[in-house]
Amino acid sequence: MGSAIHGTEGTLLALVVLVALLAAFAQRLKTPYPIVLVLGGLVLSFFPRVPHVSLNPAFVFLVVLPPLLFASALNTAWREFRENLVSISMLGIGLVAFTVAGVAVASHFFIPDFDWRVGAVLGAVLSTTDAIAVSAIARRVGLPHQILEVIEGESLANDATGLLALQFTTTLVVTGEIPSVSDGVTEFVWLILVGIAAGLLVGAVIDWFDRSIRDTALQLMVSIATPYFAYLLGESLRASGVLATVTCGLYLGRKRSDSFTTEARLDSRAVWNTIDFALNRLIFIVVGLQLPAVLDGMKPWRWPVLIGGAGFVCAVVIGLRLLWMFPSSAISYFIRRRILHQDVRMPDSREQFAMVWSGLRGVLTLAAAVSLPETTDNGAPFPHRAAIIFLAYSVILVTLVGQGLSLPWVLRKLKIGEDTDETEERAARQALLAAALRALKTMPASEDETEAQAADLLKRYYRQRLQGLKAGDINGNTTNLDRIYQGLYSRLRQVERQQIATLRAQGRFRESILQELEKELDLTDLRWNRSSAGA
Repeated sequence: MGSAIHGTEGTLLALVVLVALLAAFAQRLKTPYPIVLVLGGLVLSFFPRVPHVSLNPAFVFLVVLPPLLFASALNTAWREFRENLVSISMLGIGLVAFTVAGVAVASHFFIPDFDWRVGAVLGAVLSTTDAIAVSAIARRVGLPHQILEVIEGESLANDATGLLALQFTTTLVVTGEIPSVSDGVTEFVWLILVGIAAGLLVGAVIDWFDRSIRDTALQLMVSIATPYFAYLLGESLRASGVLATVTCGLYLGRKRSDSFTTEARLDSRAVWNTIDFALNRLIFIVVGLQLPAVLDGMKPWRWPVLIGGAGFVCAVVIGLRLLWMFPSSAISYFIRRRILHQDVRMPDSREQFAMVWSGLRGVLTLAAAVSLPETTDNGAPFPHRAAIIFLAYSVILVTLVGQGLSLPWVLRKLKIGEDTDETEERAARQALLAAALRALKTMPASEDETEAQAADLLKRYYRQRLQGLKAGDINGNTTNLDRIYQGLYSRLRQVERQQIATLRAQGRFRESILQELEKELDLTDLRWNRSSAGA
């Protein structure tokens, strides 16, 4: 018992060290970390002393997936998600069905032993893009916001629909029975509607609880447990736990500004960034370390057959996305423009191809493949389970590494760059400043001379910033006065920090008091650093 625990601790520590080294190496290379971690794990997997970690699908689905999905949904802008819902649905639902059907048909021609049901299982496994990999790589290479919003929304939606498709197709193979249309539709609707309802219920309860308490530590503890509440409730109701988690994250993302205290909002970002950082990087290096286990299952096969089959399936998956993207974009544009009367433009062919090339697969694809049962209901081995795992791993490597590394080059060739929408940001800042000025004007004049002077200074400050925004400065700085002020203020804050260190060494004040003062300086630095970065 003790040796097993120590062995697990050693493996975990080794993985943490490897993740830290490879993540630092990725920063040096200026390459998205998922690619470096997967390649690093893949290379290291052949070294005998590197720990061989098996990917447990139950661990991925129950422990890793809920917080990662919740964090992505929590940070998803609801306004953009709602406005792009038609485009997201065309990819997150329509493309999943098209991929399942296309792979089911195409795989039979190249791999004769694959019947349409096994091919459909493979299609369901390969239908999900990876929300984590897409966000990490797409943001790093500078995709335009319009494309990025649709791709991130798609990856959230097809996590749920892809796993639903996998559940249906796996049942076909395991039982050997084809359910009736009414039974299939009923179960599908139940999985979706009850999953959404479970997420909304958990979100509403958590929101009420957060508004009832004002303790930051308690709010953070509940926030960490929330994705597990939503996932387990969805699964216990025989619905989609993934959909419940995503729905809960989207709901609470809109409520966080009202329900959380200021301190809780700041701390929650740090907490979720840390969780996201640790789990993301650990899971990607584990994906790379799976190669020996994947190859062991394919020993009876010959290398030419393996490479040929992998290349064919990769081409089919990318080709299906390419075939679907152009007509679906036209349909989405027609619905949004003509029916919903949204003020949108049709993505041009360059942007549509960029979206095709951004269809990256990741850990969920491999976890879905590994989660396939080993036997069917009649006791026979699940047909071609090892081949499905190998093909899924091949698609991950080709899309995540191949497409991920080439995406910056593709964007440069297509002359697509990140759009900086300063106009909208400037308008939002103007709205805030104008509201503050109106409030200052409506305040009754104070008879206290000091208070009147303070109000006058505030009016001058807000007017100056508003004039700066109208003049084109994104932060509202009309002259060099604010920049000079920021520089002097920064130097004085450094003096204050040095004094805190001196007081701490002298032991003249309680540590709690010094920590509070240091926290105030940190928050001020954060505010001014962001302002300077925007300038």
